[in-house]
Amino acid sequence: MTDRELREPSWEPSGEPSGGTRSEAGPPGDPGDPFADALALANHPRGAATAHARSAGGGADGRPPAARGAGAPTPDDRARPDRAPSGADGPCHPADPVGRPGRGNHPAVPWRHARRIAERAVAGPLPPPATATLGEALGRTLAAPLTALTDLPSFDTSAMDGWAVSGPGPWHLDHPADAPESAQHPGILAGHAPTEALPDGHAIPIATGARIPAGATAVLRTEHGEVRARSEGRRQLYAPRPAPPGQDIRPRGQECRRGDHLLPAGALVTPAVLGLAAAAGYDALSVHARPRAEVFVLGDELLDHGLPREGRIRDALGPMLGPWLHALGVEAPAPRHLADDADTLYAAIAESTADVVITTGGTASGPVDHVHPTLRRLGAEVLVDGVAVRPGHPMLLARLAPRRYLVGLPGNPLAAVSGLCTLAEPLLRALAARRPAAPFRTPLAAAVHGHPRDTRLVPVAYREDERYGLRAAPLHFHGPAMLRGIAAADALAVIPPGGAEPGTDVEILELPWPAGGAAGWPAGPSTGWNPPGASYDPTGGPG
Repeated sequence: MTDRELREPSWEPSGEPSGGTRSEAGPPGDPGDPFADALALANHPRGAATAHARSAGGGADGRPPAARGAGAPTPDDRARPDRAPSGADGPCHPADPVGRPGRGNHPAVPWRHARRIAERAVAGPLPPPATATLGEALGRTLAAPLTALTDLPSFDTSAMDGWAVSGPGPWHLDHPADAPESAQHPGILAGHAPTEALPDGHAIPIATGARIPAGATAVLRTEHGEVRARSEGRRQLYAPRPAPPGQDIRPRGQECRRGDHLLPAGALVTPAVLGLAAAAGYDALSVHARPRAEVFVLGDELLDHGLPREGRIRDALGPMLGPWLHALGVEAPAPRHLADDADTLYAAIAESTADVVITTGGTASGPVDHVHPTLRRLGAEVLVDGVAVRPGHPMLLARLAPRRYLVGLPGNPLAAVSGLCTLAEPLLRALAARRPAAPFRTPLAAAVHGHPRDTRLVPVAYREDERYGLRAAPLHFHGPAMLRGIAAADALAVIPPGGAEPGTDVEILELPWPAGGAAGWPAGPSTGWNPPGASYDPTGGPG
């Protein structure tokens, strides 16, 4: 991969990526800024083009003043009573036409910039933070740092089952040698505080996690000690080697001291975090609210049970999107199926109280594609209208109201997954105050033919190569309407325009569940993935 391929292209009003990096663009609002240009193109394609022309020294119509002739009116001189100006932070006028991919009125937004727009569309996490019990905090984000409320451990404890010993051995055990096993002293058990100090030269049985008695210098493991009977019915403990001071004792404060900073605000509350919080003394945590999403699955052709029949097909997105959103830490009721009716869609979106409305289908320009007209009717501000990615290019993102958004996914299942990863995930992550995953790149196990202009998202499975280590193997069944590839995938590989050769490091978008679901599959086209050296062509139809 060349240096230019590794740099992020900057978004230009022409729609073509340049070789510049983000740092080469001016601040938001300056000519050439990727974020501002993309918003302007989505909402006012002609206005954005003329603004770019002005920055090059031309007039509002992109021509130098001399080309218009003296006294000729400029486009800015002509009143437009039916149009209201709108900035990136203000809503579109209801009469302002919303552009559509493929209509020729504006280019699609480059994939990386579309993700950045989705993430930056949110001013901050959902207010206000709340206190949640440990059971309710799972999957949410810490709103305040996690600070230890006690020392861990809070007292010296035994790390092993055995004997607490005092001083060098051998040690006296004050139990009759002929006493039955059931009558022997149980020693010190976890949860019981010893009341007497251990004299020098003595030992007492102790359980893992039990508090070390005063006077003990070490713990001798059960498997390392030997009890021998002595005269007068007494027993003595011997060890094959000395027990150095502190052996198998977890000292108080070994893990942390009271007041120590354990985790920062913004950390995801995982099961391990819940365990740490409980050990550190917490009963509840200060966390950010979970975003609330509502999914509307559009289409008269969809069935919710049984086999496809009479030109109708099963709804694959409804069963998939709800659990996917839950895996992202989002509250979402069961998806609702809506008929292909403009008024029905308008009412559903207008009445929804969710932070994010997600629609499937209806984002293109077909006879029953009602999403764009509904957004105009609602006075929504379109932030992204079409993304240069395959599959899924007719996806969109709109702001319905302050802190309320709509993500329009294409109706084809894999294209919808592409839209979910491109626009919905960054938006929902920002609302939940979740941190983005660290950038992750993996070499490809096989060549991938790319689109000449657009980024491709390709399902891949991790494979361990004896020579090269971990690699991402592209999977078959990758068409926009297919789910067989993504169901067997560990991640999505981000393939730049033009494709990538075997061994090329590509960006990886991991799925929100543990990797390894496709592990163990043999190589070969019939099983869904390409062996090393094979070529992969993801052109499975329009995306």
